[in-house]
Amino acid sequence: MPVPMEYRLASQDFDRFLAEVAQETGLATRNQAYTTTQAVLLAFRRRLDTAQAIAFAQVLPAMLRALFVMDWDPQEPRVTGWDHAAMTEEVRRLRIDHNFSPDTAIADVVRVLRGHVDATAFARCLATLPPETRAIWALAGP
Repeated sequence: MPVPMEYRLASQDFDRFLAEVAQETGLATRNQAYTTTQAVLLAFRRRLDTAQAIAFAQVLPAMLRALFVMDWDPQEPRVTGWDHAAMTEEVRRLRIDHNFSPDTAIADVVRVLRGHVDATAFARCLATLPPETRAIWALAGP
């Protein structure tokens, strides 16, 4: 079987994704967009149980899937609560001295990510997650 295109083009797709996040957030570099993206994914992951997180990772593009699970300790206690302000503050705390995430970081990353996933598979996955998760991902619109 040949190498799936998802993996052959993963680096190019990820670079395009980061460029779109930089544009959407008003950040100056892909490095800043990377930190913002990672922080948003981690804030989301910390609130899911292991099975939910694995299901969510399955609908992400290859490089975002890797970023979502990178350095994950499944034994780490889950964060409770989906308060948007608290999550935004959590996003800003990742690499705090090099983090330029705007107040709109979560909605911005969500909006870009929605354009990089299979909409049907993503919706099917979200339907299995807690209602609070759907509210976060609804920030991008239908």
